Amino acid sequence: MMKEIAWQDEKDCLTVKVPNLMRLRESVPKLVVEGQVYTVQSVDWLNEETATIRLHDPLLLGKHVQLDWGEIDLPVYPRKVVRTAWFDQLYDACEEQLGAIYTSRETKFSVWAPTATNVTLLLNDKRITMGRKPNGVWHTLVAGDWKNTTYHYSVMNDGEEKFVNDPYAKSMTANSAQSVVIDLDSTDPPKFRSTTYPSINKQDAIIYELHIRDATSSPQSGARHKGRFLGLTEENTSNKQGFSSGLSYIKELGCTHVQLLPVQDFARVDELHPKDSYNWGYDPLFYFVPEGSYATDANDPPLRVQELKQMIQAFHQQGLSVILDVVYNHVFCYENSAFEQLVPGYYLRYRSDGTLSNGSGTGNDLATERKMVRQFILDCVEYWLDEYRVDGFRFDLMGAIDLETMQSIQDLCSQKDRPILLLGEGWDLATELPAEQKSTNNNSDQLQHVSFFNDLFRDLLKGNLFQVDDVGYVNGNGQYFERLPPLVAGCCDARFSDHVFSNPLQSVNYVECHDNHTLTDRLKISNPTATDADRKRMHQLATGLVLISQGIPFLHAGQEFFRTKQGDDNSYISGDDINQLDWEQRGEEEENIQWVRNLISLRHNYRLFRMNNVKEIQERLHIIQTPNPVFGFMLMGEEEDFAIFINPTAETNSIDLPVQGRWEKLISNDTPLLSPISCLLQPWTKIGAYEFVVWKKQRV
Repeated sequence: MMKEIAWQDEKDCLTVKVPNLMRLRESVPKLVVEGQVYTVQSVDWLNEETATIRLHDPLLLGKHVQLDWGEIDLPVYPRKVVRTAWFDQLYDACEEQLGAIYTSRETKFSVWAPTATNVTLLLNDKRITMGRKPNGVWHTLVAGDWKNTTYHYSVMNDGEEKFVNDPYAKSMTANSAQSVVIDLDSTDPPKFRSTTYPSINKQDAIIYELHIRDATSSPQSGARHKGRFLGLTEENTSNKQGFSSGLSYIKELGCTHVQLLPVQDFARVDELHPKDSYNWGYDPLFYFVPEGSYATDANDPPLRVQELKQMIQAFHQQGLSVILDVVYNHVFCYENSAFEQLVPGYYLRYRSDGTLSNGSGTGNDLATERKMVRQFILDCVEYWLDEYRVDGFRFDLMGAIDLETMQSIQDLCSQKDRPILLLGEGWDLATELPAEQKSTNNNSDQLQHVSFFNDLFRDLLKGNLFQVDDVGYVNGNGQYFERLPPLVAGCCDARFSDHVFSNPLQSVNYVECHDNHTLTDRLKISNPTATDADRKRMHQLATGLVLISQGIPFLHAGQEFFRTKQGDDNSYISGDDINQLDWEQRGEEEENIQWVRNLISLRHNYRLFRMNNVKEIQERLHIIQTPNPVFGFMLMGEEEDFAIFINPTAETNSIDLPVQGRWEKLISNDTPLLSPISCLLQPWTKIGAYEFVVWKKQRV
């Protein structure tokens, strides 16, 4: 049976759908709004069951509306009207401070719900009436000290009462059951606000991507608080072989930024029994709340806040900056989300036929282009910057976020007292947003201070991501040799190809991340007949190119010791056995780790490997003529020159050094020690199988 429906789709237009509606053609519809009658301007008949009613005046929301038409009597509910510019303008609450604002004397509660006909605060299950502002904000001020008290809202939308948690809540009870009033000042660890640490400029950044649980969950990690925030506060941990692990290991490696997979509250892990399930964290629930499964007690709402701050402070004390991986492209289980319960149909992106946009592949896309969605994201970004003192954000599926929102984030971060590193996935997704409004790699010129994952770099080095048996330069005997020049130049130098980015610091160079196969596992698939030793050498070539190319290097945790996930290419729920860092393997691969450390030191010590503008790259970076497929390039400095050569074959090759002089072989994966091991006056030398070598010549 067809449900009889009357929807408000525009500010002054209703859509009515009733079986055999044409029987009412001679009747005059009447709209009653809380006792007042609205004048109907016209009726347009679309078919036997559907008509639109045009009104003389806009119909404001948040009121009880009834349609009387002949023998039918229908309630009228908002629908498409919430996705109009009129709605965004009339119910603009961007200047409001939403959430629960605590002091020991009183707490102010504010929630935006312009379509609701009533909102009631349930504070410790006691019902408290709320007032409504014209902009759709419901608010109340409750006297007394309500620290650590649970609360939620009763919201009347579309004639139904729903119990909703606060999307601006700062902490929750276990498994996101209820919002909690938090005294944020009391959650600061000692000296949290005064801890000093280096301000890392973007051109100096080297990113290390890490999942909190993976870092310490292994029995070999040496950490007491395995899989928790506190596990990454413990110093001087080691595996059974005595090699460093955890926080101390990350510090020793030499990276500047730790990029954490999502720490904001997410679904599909029971916070009271976290070992029973596993998740990367890309199922977002409450964006201001730390994930409870990483706390030592998920039943203690302030504790998760405090322990996350302790972890961030521990990184800062080691001189490491912290980047958060954030998910502002979709919500988990949208029907039950606080967004959908508070303002049905507003927060998500829809197709013209009324179905949900799904560029994210998760069933829904956040409509970041709408005012209060954008403001929510901005409020959230600023909160994590100020309250937790983080140093950057990695935006998951950033191509689904509109340019204006990302530009607003960029502007907000530029006003902070320290460098804030912004990067994201600029993939062009099939979301209901015009191409010119997407934050994609193709529109990078409009986001000059945002960096983009460079999938061209990834695919040319190891093969197309979506064709697992495909090969690239390092594992295909030099395939794509001719396309390497733009990669080492940060994909911004038009000498080599149509440039992708406006400056080299927009290019995030990587060959593996949490997604898809690790490079070790990929090489086993793409090069099944190669020896383990040769595959490790191919791996070294790819990692070496990541670290010495212009742009921002990005390493996946464990990449430096040949991390494997046993062939699992999508381990987001695969458990600790697959995902945990293997600290025993870390001890077995100390030589390769040292080689990576040496390359990181090289990058830190010489600015030529981290230039920040196109003009300087054009002046100082030059491609060397080499026998195909050996690739070489030169960096010309004021006091020294560097020549870098990569041989992606199993054959020894002869190469010509660019100029005569005293060349020192500084680094090689044949000899990983960071010290000159030989000198050459002749202009030619040999390069071994799968060798990656850096030569240096001091200028006289």
